[in-house]
Amino acid sequence: MSSSNAQTKWGQFIPLVTVFFFWGFVAASNDILIPVFKTAFNLEQWQSQLVSVAFYIAYTVGSLMYIGISAATKKDIVERLGYKNSLALGVLISALGTLLFYPADETGSFALMRSGLFIVGLGFSLQQTVANPLAIALGPVATGSQRLTLAGGINNFGTTIGPLLVSFAIFGSASAASTTVDINSVKAPYLILGLAFVLVAVFLKFSSLPNHPEAEVEEEKTLDNFVKQRKSALQYPQLILGMVAIFLYVGVEVSTASNLPAYLEEDLGFATSAVAPYVSLYWASLMIGRWGGAVEAFTSDKNLLVLLKIVAPYLAFGVFLGVNAFMGHDLAPFYVYAAIVVVLIAADFASKGNPANMLGYFSILGIVALIIGMLTEGDISIYAFTSVGLFCSTLWPCIFTLAVSGLGKQTTQGSNFLVMMIMGGGLVSLAQGTVAGIIGIHSSYIVGVVCFAYLAFYAFTVKGILSRQGISFGRVSGGGH
Repeated sequence: MSSSNAQTKWGQFIPLVTVFFFWGFVAASNDILIPVFKTAFNLEQWQSQLVSVAFYIAYTVGSLMYIGISAATKKDIVERLGYKNSLALGVLISALGTLLFYPADETGSFALMRSGLFIVGLGFSLQQTVANPLAIALGPVATGSQRLTLAGGINNFGTTIGPLLVSFAIFGSASAASTTVDINSVKAPYLILGLAFVLVAVFLKFSSLPNHPEAEVEEEKTLDNFVKQRKSALQYPQLILGMVAIFLYVGVEVSTASNLPAYLEEDLGFATSAVAPYVSLYWASLMIGRWGGAVEAFTSDKNLLVLLKIVAPYLAFGVFLGVNAFMGHDLAPFYVYAAIVVVLIAADFASKGNPANMLGYFSILGIVALIIGMLTEGDISIYAFTSVGLFCSTLWPCIFTLAVSGLGKQTTQGSNFLVMMIMGGGLVSLAQGTVAGIIGIHSSYIVGVVCFAYLAFYAFTVKGILSRQGISFGRVSGGGH
């Protein structure tokens, strides 16, 4: 870690990362709710994916509401309320969403439960707007990526344990092997989650987080003279194509996981209560990839960097094994996954940290993984589908970096457009669920192949677009959405 990192305000940063944890915890836990709701409400596969739609479409609606309210009041919401107050408000909004699980349970309403998740997502949208720039502001701009990477690691820890804890709350211990789905069991964990949100909001309100942080300002860099600044971010082809890429990236990341329980149950005969470790493995795969991709933010020593790029992914894999051991799950089926991590490490070295190369290589590997999953059965297909998490792990910072490069003063506007496209997580999941109803859940992963094919196209096309604007890249590091 660089010496400049000593200037990071850790006493303020630590309270901030609590929200990153909950983003991951809730997003991954949705994959446990999907099969529970499908059975309890007798839903078709595409209908069960409305859980993802409700949650992820809230990010887009929240962004549009933010823009509209700021325009109507002629002052940015965060500028008006302050960072700390806005963050606490976002957490309280999410807490209100969890309260809907009580009347939803009493009335047996799937619509109310989706509405609850939608409101939770609205709160997360405001939190995302505040937390990412605040993490950068809590110290030197030069070390901002380090703080975002660390926050992303906390987010991935939430995605790893979320499915396990929610499954335990609904079904009981792993040894119980319950096959009974009782919608009443969903109410308690989400009301407890709501209480946790309230406590976090109070904690944030009285924490040392600044309301109006004084961010270190970097010297503005100008592009080559022949690159003309445009009036709107939407005039940049790298952004337009990048918006589609973010939509499809979040889409394939979420839909692969959200349809995995149906594949395990329908094609492989898993009990609903037994799918949690595999959902956890999928989301842990993102943690494995991101830990490996983040190490270069902490050292410039080449020899140490090579070592950490090999060790860090296996440390993350160890976290997954440790959490599952603690929850009482059998670890024997997962040891072989260590061999698949080698493919991730090799691709990481091959890309040399270049965002376009990394996006291209990892997208191709994602296609290969999905095709193998569709052509095989049993454990091989499971590991092929879960390995998609490995190959999605570093795509967010790659796409984001490529899409906003060269935007100059339009960068903030471009970033907002990209965040709106997180809705792909819900809509692509719905598309795959619909396809599953036609050709079967096993073959429905062809939807993911199409998504990765576009990402590979974007990776190699954007090189030329940026090259014509005089922009080239070295390395990139970062976390996830």
